[in-house]
Amino acid sequence: MTDLLVSNLLSPMVLAFFLGLLAIIIKSDLKIPEALYVGLSIYLMFAIGLKGGAALSVTPFAEVWRPGLATLILGVITPLLAFLAANRLLRFDRTNASALAAHYGSVSAVTFMASLTWLSEIGEPTEGYLPALVAILEIPAIVLALMVVQMRSHRKRREWSRVLGEVLSLKSILLLFGGLLIGLVSGTEGLERVAPFFVDPFQGVLAFFLIEMGVLAGQRLSDLKRVGIALIGFAIVIPVIHGFLGAIAGHLSGMSVGGTAVLATLTASASYIAAPAAVRVSLPRANPTLYLTGSLAITFPFNIIFGIPLYYQFARWIAG
Repeated sequence: MTDLLVSNLLSPMVLAFFLGLLAIIIKSDLKIPEALYVGLSIYLMFAIGLKGGAALSVTPFAEVWRPGLATLILGVITPLLAFLAANRLLRFDRTNASALAAHYGSVSAVTFMASLTWLSEIGEPTEGYLPALVAILEIPAIVLALMVVQMRSHRKRREWSRVLGEVLSLKSILLLFGGLLIGLVSGTEGLERVAPFFVDPFQGVLAFFLIEMGVLAGQRLSDLKRVGIALIGFAIVIPVIHGFLGAIAGHLSGMSVGGTAVLATLTASASYIAAPAAVRVSLPRANPTLYLTGSLAITFPFNIIFGIPLYYQFARWIAG
């Protein structure tokens, strides 16, 4: 475990993240321009969808249906667990508990990409269809979590359809699904044509993107005093529990050790792109300090630094 942790700490992604964090600590003027940040996020989301779709085009349905079903089940269980923990244990009201559930039931695509890159660096193979699981996990968790707070509303049908429409129209969802569809239709031959742009530079772009993620996380460090020790514990313990459940689900659905580790990482991650956009519109009374600080300033760094090797270890333990 120690060797895995050291390997992860010395990876370009983690070091790039620390560089961005350091920039905030020493009050540097380092800042990725907003337009470039948006462009990098568009590139990364479309690229993982494209590669996942191409992999799906050559993957037999018999191989992918069980992991897909397991991921869908996780997308229902994890937001409910997060909601109950926030509402019953942390005593947050239904609105803030639902906002946290949306973030911790959904997925961080950047954490997913970092786990794939790290596993590749240590030589652990993974299934090619994994990006499809990102899409499966992203939407149900957000919709379910936001529906929880609407259950007592007389307008719940209209609210539910509005929430679903908002989630499906989010940029990250559209790019991920669009990339999957294009990759699925064009296949591996189509992917080869754009590989010099969407495959070869991917890891470098991800490392560059993580500099800005370090900056964004660093800007939230001052909020840690405001959220309290209870939320800090929630933002670490809940991902570990979710990650363990993801590892069990991956193993039971027949995934490899590497694939199981990625599914565990996906399940343990917290969204800070798609979920905040949906929550901001659907739950305007929810406190952004709680859900953004939890997902971005606590859970994301924890997963990037410690979580990925830990979830890989879960996968190895469960596989025997």
